[in-house]
Amino acid sequence: MGQPWEPDELGKTIAGVARDLLAQPTLQDTLDRIVHHAIRVVDGCEFAGILSVRDGQVQSLAASDDGVVTSDRIQGELREGPCFDAARRVSEIYRLPDLAAARDRWPRYVPRALELGIGGMMSFLLYTDDTRENLGALDLYSSGPDAFTPRSEHTGWLLASHAAVAFAGARRQGQLHEAITTRQDIGEAIGILMERYKITRDQAFELLKKASQDRNVKLRELARSVTETGEAPLG
Repeated sequence: MGQPWEPDELGKTIAGVARDLLAQPTLQDTLDRIVHHAIRVVDGCEFAGILSVRDGQVQSLAASDDGVVTSDRIQGELREGPCFDAARRVSEIYRLPDLAAARDRWPRYVPRALELGIGGMMSFLLYTDDTRENLGALDLYSSGPDAFTPRSEHTGWLLASHAAVAFAGARRQGQLHEAITTRQDIGEAIGILMERYKITRDQAFELLKKASQDRNVKLRELARSVTETGEAPLG
C-alpha cells in the first residue's frame, strides 16, 4: 500500500517513476511497472491494473492479481463499471472511495465487485495529447472503503499522466521495431525466392503476396515462415 508523501518528496518520487518507466525494454514491461508503481506511491492503493476497450472488447493489459483481471472481465461482460467507462473516455477520473455508494450508477457491476472484496476504486483515462488518443484506463483498488482521498487522486493523476507518456512511447517503439522486423523478414524471404526460382525482386514479391492471399495468412507471417524454414510458399 502506498505511503503518505510530502509535496517535495512526491515530486521526486514521480520523477523517479517517470525515469523508470522510460527505461523499460518492452511495452509489457512498461505496463507492468506502471501497475507496480501505482501500488507503491498512491496512498490507499492495494492492487491495480490497466484496462483497454477496443472495438467494444475489454482487455486486461496489466494486472497486479487475478482479482483485477476478474473485475475487468465482469465489466466487459456487463458493459458497465468505472474502469469500463473511463477507458471509453466518458471521464478522465473516477474517485469512488466507497464503491457501495455507486450502486445506483453501476447496478450490476458494483454487487459483483463487492463480492470480489473491492471496497473502493479510482480510474484514470490514459491519454497524451489534445486528440486524447485512447490508451485505456489506469485502475486502482482498495479492499475497504474510504482508503482513497483527494490526495490519493492527485497522486494518481500525476502517475497516470507520466504513465500515459511512457505507454505511448513504448507502444510507438514496439510498432517501429515490428515494422523494421517485418521489412527485414519480407526482404529476406524475397531474396530466398529470387535465388530458388531465379526470378526478379518484383516477381518474388508478387509470388509472396499471392501466396499470402491464397492461404489467408498475413504477409509478414508468411515471410517469417519462409525465412525460418527456407520453404517456398507454393503448393
